[in-house]
Amino acid sequence: MLCGSSTHYGKADGQTVNLSDLLSFFDHWVRPPLDILLLAWLLYKTYKLLIKTQAIQLVRGGVLLAVVYAVAYFLNLSTLLWILNLLAPGLVIALAIIFQPELRKIFIKLGQGRFFMRGRNPRAGQIEAILHAAEILAEKRRGALIAFSRYVSLDELIERATVLDSELSSSLLLSIFEFDTPLHDGGVIIRNGRIVAAGCFFPLSQQKDIKQSFGSRHRAALGLTEEADAVVLVVSEETGALSLAYDAKLYYNLEVGVIRKRLVQLIEDGDASILKDGNYDAE
Repeated sequence: MLCGSSTHYGKADGQTVNLSDLLSFFDHWVRPPLDILLLAWLLYKTYKLLIKTQAIQLVRGGVLLAVVYAVAYFLNLSTLLWILNLLAPGLVIALAIIFQPELRKIFIKLGQGRFFMRGRNPRAGQIEAILHAAEILAEKRRGALIAFSRYVSLDELIERATVLDSELSSSLLLSIFEFDTPLHDGGVIIRNGRIVAAGCFFPLSQQKDIKQSFGSRHRAALGLTEEADAVVLVVSEETGALSLAYDAKLYYNLEVGVIRKRLVQLIEDGDASILKDGNYDAE
């Protein structure tokens, strides 16, 4: 028959360790700092997500309302408290509607981890084929727009374009973006290592600070990356510059080696940490 509720563990020096003592040690010395560290990490990650979107204004507004509510509560301003309590549900719904695009971007970013990446991405040889075609197009001053689909589905754009589902090759890309071909004005979408559609028209960017020297291709590249987690390679018809768009930022006039490295990290590895600040300097 077992008696007592505590559990003891023997030690080499004859002392015993009580399980309740271990739990007490965890509760008093491990749990509080762990709780604080996890909360700090969560707040930091949330701040990093918000600072890249206009949703930071939502946070500032929420903080202001919280301060007003706290002042009204401690000073017992009953009329103001009644109004705030009455308006709070409507304000939450209104802010969610107003900031819907920003909130959508935040949830997109939350799903960009490697665990959520799906499908088979372009292999190294296919990336080389894409870059080879891009270099030739840039040399000939042929504009091009090549989007790499990642986690967020681009099916809506694909359905309105010419569906190909073809093997990825530089010769096919060169044919698509040749002058006077039916598909050269739109973009192509690459998914699972295949060209799934051509003649795609991407949404134009809504950013206000885009330089006037950027044409419709650069604006379309930015527009797509504002609504999805795609990576877009742009070949400028006017200057021959090669650029990458990702995370609602445009990285203009990059060297081929830099583009290769970034494509590998963004598409094959799913690592977005290399893209910190956008470069909007146009020639």
